[in-house]
Amino acid sequence: MPDRLGPTPSQTVGPFFGFALPFPGDAEAEPVAGDSLRIEGQVLDGEGAPVADAILEAWQGVQFARCRTDSEGAFHLLVRKPGPFAGADGRREAPHLELTVFARGLLRQLATRIYFPDEPAANEADWVLALVDPDRRDTLIARAEGGVLHFDVRLQGAGETVFFAL
Repeated sequence: MPDRLGPTPSQTVGPFFGFALPFPGDAEAEPVAGDSLRIEGQVLDGEGAPVADAILEAWQGVQFARCRTDSEGAFHLLVRKPGPFAGADGRREAPHLELTVFARGLLRQLATRIYFPDEPAANEADWVLALVDPDRRDTLIARAEGGVLHFDVRLQGAGETVFFAL
């Protein structure tokens, strides 16, 4: 008799999380205010095609935002830029947001960071960014475009976002 068991939530995000995890205002870590930042981007697969069923969670300190991608793989987050801070080992880290990506076909979530383009000195001194190959650091730094920050997540292939093993 063939095995007829279907995938479990740990095997794929699939339909398991897309309807249950989003909540009203989930993409807004802070209420709309003069110092809030809008981060927009797309989640793209290895061929550059949009990933329409991903969920992204961004956080730092007390901020938390969650956004599901749309049919074009697009997402947006409304956050406040955190300041620099000392990591667990006491070393200074540049302002950044932690970003977790869940998507169909991923056996585990992916962890990355969003750094800010207006912090070149802090980014240069950040010990985590220093661990990343200089040719790939730009995949972790958002781009300022027309009053918003733009940050794409490329799951693999050319321009793949740097992900961290936790």
